[in-house]
Amino acid sequence: QVQLVESGGGLVQAGGSLRLSCVASRAIGSVIPMGWYRQTPGKERELVASMTTRMRNYADAVRGRFTISRDNAKNTITLQMNSLKPEDTATYYCHVRLGPNTYWGQGTQVTVSP
Repeated sequence: QVQLVESGGGLVQAGGSLRLSCVASRAIGSVIPMGWYRQTPGKERELVASMTTRMRNYADAVRGRFTISRDNAKNTITLQMNSLKPEDTATYYCHVRLGPNTYWGQGTQVTVSP
């Protein structure tokens, strides 16, 4: 079992930046994907970005603006979000899947004003 705790959300104007962090309660193997999803009311949760030490995967809507990184020594993944747009407004969730089990953080709200 693992707990995921996000931080770093907030309110920002369009064009601004935010940095989200997620700390896992225990080490996650570097070949296991960890990532970020987001969700707005009435919509399904969608992948924003995920990574292992060998690959990074981004949703088309954020590619070139968001950067995911990972510090395995600190059990942390980070999402640097630049050039934010109002459509990036959502609750952002940290995610990891370990075998048959999927774990989510509690979510952190990101609001981008026009």
